[in-house]
Amino acid sequence: MRAFWILVLSCFFLACAPARAASADDEARRNEGEAAAILKAREGLADSVTYMAGRMDLFPAHAPEKMRVLTSSQSQEVRDLWGRFLDYQLMLDASWRRLSERGQQEPPEDATHLAVRYAAFLTRYRYALEFIRLADADPAVRIVLNEPVTEIGLPGRSYADFKFRFLHVAMAGEFAALSASYAASRGDEKATPLGPAIREDERYLWRTGRAHGLVNTLRNAGQIVQEGGSKLIFPAQKGISEWMGQTRVASGDFLMSAGQIAALHAKLRPGDILLERREWYLSNIGLPGFWPHAALYIGDAQERGAYFDTPEIRAWLKTQGVTGERFETLLQTRYPRAYRLAGQPGEAGAMPRIIEAVGKGVIFTSLEHSAAADSVAALRPRLSRLEVAQAVLKSFDYFGRPYDFDFDFRTDGQLVCTELVFKSYRTEKGRRGLDWPLSVIAGRPVLTANNIVRHFDETWETPAQLVDLVAFFDGHARAGQAQESDLESFRASWRRPKWHILVQEPQPEQGSRQEGN
Repeated sequence: MRAFWILVLSCFFLACAPARAASADDEARRNEGEAAAILKAREGLADSVTYMAGRMDLFPAHAPEKMRVLTSSQSQEVRDLWGRFLDYQLMLDASWRRLSERGQQEPPEDATHLAVRYAAFLTRYRYALEFIRLADADPAVRIVLNEPVTEIGLPGRSYADFKFRFLHVAMAGEFAALSASYAASRGDEKATPLGPAIREDERYLWRTGRAHGLVNTLRNAGQIVQEGGSKLIFPAQKGISEWMGQTRVASGDFLMSAGQIAALHAKLRPGDILLERREWYLSNIGLPGFWPHAALYIGDAQERGAYFDTPEIRAWLKTQGVTGERFETLLQTRYPRAYRLAGQPGEAGAMPRIIEAVGKGVIFTSLEHSAAADSVAALRPRLSRLEVAQAVLKSFDYFGRPYDFDFDFRTDGQLVCTELVFKSYRTEKGRRGLDWPLSVIAGRPVLTANNIVRHFDETWETPAQLVDLVAFFDGHARAGQAQESDLESFRASWRRPKWHILVQEPQPEQGSRQEGN
């Protein structure tokens, strides 16, 4: 699925900003940001329904002659797809809410703002109807879709509620009203890149006629506009989309303090794996589970030099043709450009100690930057120092490769965050590694950060356990800080709903959140 990390880039620095009195330039930038976000969500929804259309074994066009029961793997694939599809719907709900609130402010809504708001509505509506058309034929699929989706905290009957919302006459009436308003203001259509998408989605909705009562509700379009549109909200989405709409994407909002990052640094060794979660970013869109991001701690030259100075590693370095028996010499010789950049301080003067795959590709960054998050955990592989050194060496080979927005582990030319960790550590000829089991998402083999924790929990104190917990800083938004937590809490963290922040219980105060905490 594309657009996993694009959502945290520049468009959201505009689209998620708090509402305030804005100049014309500010309004134009916000509309541009919202338009970019809508197009990315639309791409994700389109990918979902395209995948469904190609999986007749999961989503048959007609009800099977004999009642069937989906296998456990088929059921999980349906649930995973449903969860990702709802993610994009939630993000569009947030855009719709922001745009609708601004549209009711003074001065009156202009044509460009209306076009963006209309596009958010159409995208939600059109792909909801497509999903229902593809999913609704088989009772076995409907049963699975109505099961609780624990990854995002949805209760049972979520699909039934979803259908009620989008097949309701109120949605058809709102479409008719917005269509009439948009038709009267098309003069500024070229001011937004959404014009082609709007035309395509309009044609789909009118052509299919699935929006019940469209023709009849045209008579009431004016009344619907005056009343501000439908009040019907999908209950399971309401709190999440409201929170998204209020979220401020900016530095300084993270719950990890500078003192906690320093304390974490003191515990880390080269080769440790970091798992991170940022509540205030929408980077979780499209990714299953509570933990969305992984990174590899490589330390700086001094840390690596001390940690990897063992007789076993020195003997191995001789087989690599390295003079001086120093691991740093091997890194510098084999990857000169990457090594040079890994040794250059960042803008704030902090040394790069992390290699990770983010939206702009596989990069080196500082721990201070990477661990600026709301929840952070550190894991240590159950491997020898030589095996860890070989994994760190392999990670340098991936430096500079672009981010894999297709989230596909079958290709090496582009990588996602967990893929960098997985491929740096996987077992290869001549060295033992970490072999996490892969799962299949949208037909692609992947390892999610959440499944790293799940595997840790399910293999705890067994021969299959691959890593140990070094530290777990658990973010508590209501307390306004991250708190160092225990092993049992970490083991259970993969079971948390994706939007855990909405249901998180208040934690007892543990002192003020000062820099030294």
